[in-house]
Amino acid sequence: MTIGGFLAYALVIGTIPILAVPCAHLDTANGFVCVCNATYCDTVPSVNLVPGSAALVESGEKLGVMQPSSIAFNHSISTDGKAVITINASTHYQTLLGFGGAFTDAAALNIQALSPATQEKLLSSYYSPSGSGIGYTIGRVPMASCDFSTHEYSYDDYVGDFALTNFSLTTEDIHMKIPLIQLANKLAGHPMNLFGSPWSAPGWLKTNGKMIGKASLKGSAGDKYHKTWALYFVKFLEEYAKHNLTFWGLTVQNEPSDGNIPFFFFQCMYFSAAMERDFIKMDLGPALESHGFQDVKLMILDDQRTHLPSFAQTVLSDPEAAKYVSGVAVHWYLDAVASPNDLTETHNSFPEHFILSTEACEELVVILGSWKRGQNYAHDIIEDLNHWVVGWTDWNLALNTTGGPNWADNLVDSPIIVEASKDEFYKQPMYYALGHFSAFIKPGSVRVQSTLSSPPLTILHLETVSFLTSMEVSGAVVDVITTVILNKHNVAQTVVLHDPAAGYIEHEMQANSIVTVQYSRS
Repeated sequence: MTIGGFLAYALVIGTIPILAVPCAHLDTANGFVCVCNATYCDTVPSVNLVPGSAALVESGEKLGVMQPSSIAFNHSISTDGKAVITINASTHYQTLLGFGGAFTDAAALNIQALSPATQEKLLSSYYSPSGSGIGYTIGRVPMASCDFSTHEYSYDDYVGDFALTNFSLTTEDIHMKIPLIQLANKLAGHPMNLFGSPWSAPGWLKTNGKMIGKASLKGSAGDKYHKTWALYFVKFLEEYAKHNLTFWGLTVQNEPSDGNIPFFFFQCMYFSAAMERDFIKMDLGPALESHGFQDVKLMILDDQRTHLPSFAQTVLSDPEAAKYVSGVAVHWYLDAVASPNDLTETHNSFPEHFILSTEACEELVVILGSWKRGQNYAHDIIEDLNHWVVGWTDWNLALNTTGGPNWADNLVDSPIIVEASKDEFYKQPMYYALGHFSAFIKPGSVRVQSTLSSPPLTILHLETVSFLTSMEVSGAVVDVITTVILNKHNVAQTVVLHDPAAGYIEHEMQANSIVTVQYSRS
């Protein structure tokens, strides 16, 4: 059937159809993408819950994306030889903050290279709620330039301006990032949780006089260099506030370990854990507090989880630093060699401080349509969420077909790739992998225990995580379970989900697929 000129498919739960615009499928050398332009873009199916049934939304390497179905619960079912996921909704863990991506200069340049109508389609794909987009609620904003800029710049390049009287936002902020953030907020229907991250101080504040290369701030905590750098954060927040944009959080420094690498090739600045601790307690924390920004969530580390738990122990064991800190920020790039148990150990040592994943991307080259890369995203999100992480932030919202622009030629991939010459963009499997979480697990949801038991070979290929949300359904507030299941195997897997409050459902997951299951417990 057609609706408004669009083909539409329907998810029927009970008697209520849920319509979504399907993917405009394009095969690539490495898989497939969904094509969007000014007049057409696929949407995410919204879910209407009916007691006694579970809604499923499934994507797969051979299946396509966001395919809806429904299954009725049974009172009993045979589980012999099958993978079984058991929900224990009475065991609670962390509360979800949400999901999002980064408003880099590169992302802004690519998005603004599209027509206004296509720009809106792209941002709506991310920030509009389910039923249209994937419901992002987080936005990361680099403080001045990073490698995904077209050149190096800071907000005050006037040597010796310790009072920062010449501090000013640049055209990249005023004409690129800020308008897109404002539009994303409008499409979302509410302000997102923005957090800022610096890559480097102005060169004149650093030991090597440059924004790149091995260097730290001059001097030591408490001196004029550190006071000026702390004031730089305050000025950044104040200037964005003039554009009606309020920041939820800040990280102290993007990947501080990069600044200890000789000849590092893009903006960076070194802080050891002890240096970050002292800067927070003597400079940054007091500066934020004295200027009325004490409620901004300050996050330490913003680097690989290989630095945990020791980095957190150094900073948060000092009460004078810890009182200014809300959370620990982690990146995904060394997750393959770093145990996720380091996240749990960090949480157990400092349970009042949240852990947020603040950057992830597939590196080196764009592989258009790669299902493997989408699967890698889903795996990392599930692993993080199962180890106390409260949210997951992707890197660039959009890049071009070569993975840029990036002034340092540090090209990477992105869930959305822009082809400006055709006024279109491509949603990759990474986008849909993220959407299986962000579109259906709402901020404020609480992770609950989900136990996977299955034959030995099967358990190696299945991963799952579950959340509990209080929702209004048919005028009543009910408990809703959302479970995401990833099948990394190249063969189909039969999965049984058992919730003692609802019953059993059985579903055959296709090879290399991901499914979101959602149902009311009453």
